[in-house]
Amino acid sequence: MSGEQTPMCSMDLPEVKVKETSMAGRCRVFWYEQYVQPCIVELVGSALFIFIGCLSVIENSPNTGLLQPALAHGLALGLIITSLGNISGGHFNPAVSLAVTVIGGLKTMLLIPYWISQLFGGLIGAALAKVVSPEERFWNASGAAFAIVQEQEQVAEALGIEIILTMLLVLAVCMGAVNEKTMGPLAPFSIGFSVIVDILAGGSISGACMNPARAFGPAVMAGYWDFHWIYWLGPLLAGLFVGLLIRLLIGDEKTRLILKSR
Repeated sequence: MSGEQTPMCSMDLPEVKVKETSMAGRCRVFWYEQYVQPCIVELVGSALFIFIGCLSVIENSPNTGLLQPALAHGLALGLIITSLGNISGGHFNPAVSLAVTVIGGLKTMLLIPYWISQLFGGLIGAALAKVVSPEERFWNASGAAFAIVQEQEQVAEALGIEIILTMLLVLAVCMGAVNEKTMGPLAPFSIGFSVIVDILAGGSISGACMNPARAFGPAVMAGYWDFHWIYWLGPLLAGLFVGLLIRLLIGDEKTRLILKSR
């Protein structure tokens, strides 16, 4: 032969190290963007949403009724989803994360980290609202905690309305932003509008929470826990119901578990 071949094992050591370093760097970036960054975004988005929501309740004028909280919650959620949704999915709500997990839009291993991020975000948002609010107004509004249910006789209707209202919200998220057949660019706006409609319709019955993180943060800041479980059980049941409805019946063929062509 006219020349000698260089064995693979004789590759320069620096070149091997560069390739290993590059691979390790790509793995770190992948791990960060797939698992860490979405949780950070859920925490930040939840904090912003719940801060705006709590402040709208604490500073609400009696003359505006439900309109100010409804617009503030809905518009804030739509804006935050538009800004951050492409990173984490824009859930900012444990009930939404549960439903999206059921229909296959979120890795199961991320469900608990998402919940933790959302709850801590709720704490931060409620704490910020407490810091910037006049003390008298804060306590007059129970720190924006859900204090509308006062008697045992109100529990059934409050729980029922929380399930129904949350189903509308979760349906808007799952069908507008996750299900491929029905998803579209207007999803953030339809999700925000669903919150506005829900609060206007059911705010006087249960407070129209629809979000355990929205209930949890203010409850901690105000120390108000009366009938708090309603705002966990209702939304989470709704998330499970909608997830199963889409998974079994109304989802696209990729999502459905039954009646598939192949």
